[in-house]
Amino acid sequence: MSTSSNTVRVAVTQAEPVWLDLDATVEKTCSLIAEAAAKGARLISFPECWIPGYPAWIWSRPVDPPLTTTYMRNSLKLSSPQMIKMQNAAAKHKIIVVLGFSENIYDSLYIAQAIIDADGEILTSRKKIKATHMERTVFGDSTGDCLDGVVDTSIGKVGALSCWEHIQPLLKYNNYAKREQIHVAAWPPILSHAHDGPDSLYSMSKEGTTAISQTYAIESQSFVLHTTAVITQKGIERMGTENGALMKSPGGGNSAVFGPDGRKLTEDIPGHEEGILYADLNLEAISLSKAFVDVVGHYSRPDLLWLGVKEGECKHVRTLAE
Repeated sequence: MSTSSNTVRVAVTQAEPVWLDLDATVEKTCSLIAEAAAKGARLISFPECWIPGYPAWIWSRPVDPPLTTTYMRNSLKLSSPQMIKMQNAAAKHKIIVVLGFSENIYDSLYIAQAIIDADGEILTSRKKIKATHMERTVFGDSTGDCLDGVVDTSIGKVGALSCWEHIQPLLKYNNYAKREQIHVAAWPPILSHAHDGPDSLYSMSKEGTTAISQTYAIESQSFVLHTTAVITQKGIERMGTENGALMKSPGGGNSAVFGPDGRKLTEDIPGHEEGILYADLNLEAISLSKAFVDVVGHYSRPDLLWLGVKEGECKHVRTLAE
């Protein structure tokens, strides 16, 4: 439980979705929300595309119209009974929910995140700035709301990014400048480099992606909730990824919490097991790290280097003045 007004208990999931099943995964989400709140957590984080699960088959065969159609039908609409159900769960249990999901907008899909406040209000909804590599066979790019990644909550400034957005220097700096204190780094299931083999990219392994989240903590001086999913044989068979490049074997969980100086604050759950990691975050530790370096404060040179941001959504249909 919280020990002071500056200490916040958070819950980081390491769980398996009910693959390609919207309603069943929403039910599981609400169950995890209740479980985390019962343990005193004031925030719970979920992985990338938690609903209805990351489309792992894209790394095996980029074109699978029947499976893509099923995925579309089970992706989450922002204004839907399923989203309302999760908002109600957040309000009932008085917990902030940082949700990763595939968003369906008129049957176009986007990798999305929403931050739901402890009263059930959606504080922000954002889409991944650019779908990564094979993800582009299923998902579109953000039209501008990718920049809406940090919000004020009752426990402080909470932010979120998905997966490889964490190597986008300018996007990260935009978050840093908003002074986030707790950051959710959402990832799919990711196996170790030793498992994937010497010809695979280390950066795409459990070890590489963990280092990326840890680096984010050091650069931003925020607490980072590195949130990953698990895939079992059932999920592999559901998506037919046995012979794929990624997510072809059970496992993939490697959730963790990193402090604002980069230190790991949690013990690992085995990669093939589901569970929730809990950590009590002393927000005063952020000041200790910022006393050394602050990349958007005393350790910056805006007279020499600065970030330009185009705010607002780029709409498909615009009315032009004559």
